[in-house]
Amino acid sequence: MPVELRSRAWFGRTDMEGFANRSWTRAGLGFSDAQFDGRPVIGIANSASDLATCNTHLRFVAEAVKRGVLSAGGMPMEFPTLSLGEILMKPTTMLYRNLMAMEVEECLRAYPLDAVVLLSGCDKTTPAMLMGAASADIPAIMVTVGPMLRGVWRSRELGSGTDVFRLGAEHYLGMLSDEDLSDAEHAMNRSAGHCMVMGTASTMACVAEALGMTLGGNAAIPAVDSRRMALAESSGRRAVQLARDGGPRPSQILTADAFENAIRADMAIGGSTNAIIHLVALAGRVGVDLPLARFDELSRATPLLVDVQPAGKHLMEAFYYAGGLPAVLKQLSPLLHADALTVSGETLGESVAAAETHDPDVIRALSDPLSPEGGTVILTGNLCPGGSVLKQAAASPELLQHRGPAVVFEDAGEMWERVMSETAEFDPASVLVLRGGGPKGAPGMPEWGVPLVPLNLLKQGILDMVRISDARMSGTSFGTTVVHIAPESAVGGPLALVKDGDLIELDTAARTLNLLVPQQELDRRRSELQLPQPHFTRGYGAMFLDHILQADQGCDFDFLRGTTPPAPRTNVQGT
Repeated sequence: MPVELRSRAWFGRTDMEGFANRSWTRAGLGFSDAQFDGRPVIGIANSASDLATCNTHLRFVAEAVKRGVLSAGGMPMEFPTLSLGEILMKPTTMLYRNLMAMEVEECLRAYPLDAVVLLSGCDKTTPAMLMGAASADIPAIMVTVGPMLRGVWRSRELGSGTDVFRLGAEHYLGMLSDEDLSDAEHAMNRSAGHCMVMGTASTMACVAEALGMTLGGNAAIPAVDSRRMALAESSGRRAVQLARDGGPRPSQILTADAFENAIRADMAIGGSTNAIIHLVALAGRVGVDLPLARFDELSRATPLLVDVQPAGKHLMEAFYYAGGLPAVLKQLSPLLHADALTVSGETLGESVAAAETHDPDVIRALSDPLSPEGGTVILTGNLCPGGSVLKQAAASPELLQHRGPAVVFEDAGEMWERVMSETAEFDPASVLVLRGGGPKGAPGMPEWGVPLVPLNLLKQGILDMVRISDARMSGTSFGTTVVHIAPESAVGGPLALVKDGDLIELDTAARTLNLLVPQQELDRRRSELQLPQPHFTRGYGAMFLDHILQADQGCDFDFLRGTTPPAPRTNVQGT
């Protein structure tokens, strides 16, 4: 049964405010009377930006969404949002994820929108939009930009992000000339779209689909494939029906069962460690309790099925041709909450019932996994009492149980200077420790968590070491890296107490990370500890430092947890 549309409180009025609202809208868009006849108003929240390379293509995706909205009898209203471009944005896009979420939430609340189509792609734009929509809680459907085409250089497939690290190491070792590296640079990223490995952007697109917030198949369609536009058009049509029906709204889709489905999907695809932070933050917006321990419980019981870089060998294009996320969810069906509702109106089980796997080398059967456990594990111990994260699927198996002496870096600048020094002395058994990389310390928790293996070791053929930090790492990264250590060093977490030479023990099987120093000595060090001065004293930065939560709580702002559904506008005074 149709519901009363929010937009009628703006455009359906017969008073002077209705007159002004319609008149101003006509002036900008040239709408006729027919557009104000009670049809649903569908917002198109567009994060396109020349500064966010992943999202430039969304300008064209928005036009496809508009076609869908118009064909279903809706009124499309596109508006820009903050756009967070990885690589170019310093010190990190993570510093601004919550700002973007706030902007999306407030726009959905303030404008006359009956439903919204969220256009995202680059790493933090997808969780930011989901968080904002969850808090506003009007009907919402997401369309991500899709992965770029695979890179190819001299018949070698290149994965954006992941092969930057590999090619960089080869260049440092003299295996690639400057000219070779330049050629590879031009061949790696060759179309619109986000990274074509299972980095954070691809992972969050899969997570959004597994949560039920996109139409089925959205995550893996290549950005420049015409089927991406067809899906966008279908999403526009579906948004109109969501508006007319009044839902399902995000609060009806983002249930505890939906989050467990998304975690299982993340583990099966070997997804980015960043997904954990974003899922915890999103769960906080809808009141779902999602402790880190639950991620590890589900990881232990969910096999790794997808062979895609950086945890595997293929790229996202191959993943799409193999069946994409619907095929993965179909394989996982016995482990999922199949009755979880999706934005399509179907249950998750219904939406993937007809899915097929077309290439079992890319998407393995549940009975023939790449690994019996998921790609990511949660560690605890005296070095990370609030938890930490390790992507075991991208780690070196021989380092998953390791004990070695700490080499401590106070910040990223010191770290890079020392590992790049030809005269630096490091032992292969050393554990590289970076502090000052957390939410408050960096600030913003940048992707500093995978320092290059020191040059003197690279030249000996050492390609991986145990590295730990309170920073994050790119979802395109690989190596034995423990990140998200909580609480961070800048607030006095145990990482702040580590000194050069201290023994650190990583035991992945036991899920522990411990500093092997007597408690009495740690207490003495703590008594002498001086915390760093804040980076900001004004503006958004000061608000960030005052309200940011730690990694184990999703790095959201403390005052943004929970929803505040938007009410129809009721004032009758002017504009």
